[in-house]
This record gives sequence, structure tokens and C-alpha cells, in this order.
Amino acid sequence: MEEGAPLGGLARVVHLLVLSGAWGMQMWVTFASGFILFRGLPRHTFGLVQSKLFPFYFHVSVACAFVNLCVLASQYSWARITFWESSQVFLLLLSLVLAAVNDRWLEPRTSGAMWALYRVEKERGLGQDAPGSRRGPDPYRQLQAQDPKYKALRQTFFRYHGMSTLCNLGCLLANGLCLAGLALGLRSL
Repeated sequence: MEEGAPLGGLARVVHLLVLSGAWGMQMWVTFASGFILFRGLPRHTFGLVQSKLFPFYFHVSVACAFVNLCVLASQYSWARITFWESSQVFLLLLSLVLAAVNDRWLEPRTSGAMWALYRVEKERGLGQDAPGSRRGPDPYRQLQAQDPKYKALRQTFFRYHGMSTLCNLGCLLANGLCLAGLALGLRSL
């Protein structure tokens, strides 16, 4: 940021707290909680927990991105914006858009496909096993090979889940780059 247009003290604190809080939450949900829950819970219980966690997570991600964008954008002199300032605004706007796509479009579709999968699995007596607990042939792969409806549901679920994951990683990267830029701009530590 240019010397002539520094962020006010309160704006700097809000910006740093919201950005670092959002990034920390994204790191935890992306790299810790999902793996811990996946390895320790039965398949359908894991899905239930994720279906309750993710809408809240995406709402908070949208709110944090919006607050950061508003705080930062209101502090700039748009007539003399620097490359770094415009890059930071772009990264926060990208984070907002990706979080909103996840929140409003991808999460409901992913959860809907998951619930449809779980109904078919429940009919077949599947879903209460923990990952890695079964020996022998994988009953989910067998069901996929036998039931074209189930196979199509899995493809739909994994397509939406994959897009959601890419959006989440984009938010994580954008916020991480903003934090790195803030850290590089520190005069002392």
C-alpha cells in the first residue's frame, strides 16, 4: 500500500483478523478435520457431519471474503492504486466468488447427490462401515458395477465434489497469497 493511503488502525486489525481467521478455518477444514472424520467415522455418519459442517463453513467463508474485500477496497485511493493493491483486491474478489459458488451452487448439489447415494447404499445394507474395516471385495465397487443408477449417482457426486474441492482450494490459495503479501509488507516482527 502506498505511504499516502495507509489503512487505518482499526481497518488493519479487522482485515488481518478476518483474513487470518478465514485462512486458518480453511486450512483446518481442508487438511485436518475431513481426514480425521473420514478415517474415524462410519461412511454415512461422516456424510451427515459434512452435510451439517459445510454449509456453515461456506457461509462463513463468503462473509469473511466479503468483509475483507469491503475493508480493503474502502481504504484505497482508486486513482493511484498500485499493482499489489489491485492484486490483493482481485485475490479477495476471487475468494468471494469461489466461496459463493460453493455456498450457493455446489454444496447443495453435492449434498443432494450424496443423500441419493446413501439411500441406495442403505437399501443394500451398506454405509455403516468405517473406511478400511472390510476385508475382501469392495461392496461399493460391486454395487457400482451392478447398478447403473448408482454408478450415475456416484459420477454426479464426484463431479460436484471435485468442483467444490477446486473452489475451496482456490479460496485457500487466494487468502494464503493475501496473507503472504501482508507478511512481506511488515516492517518489523
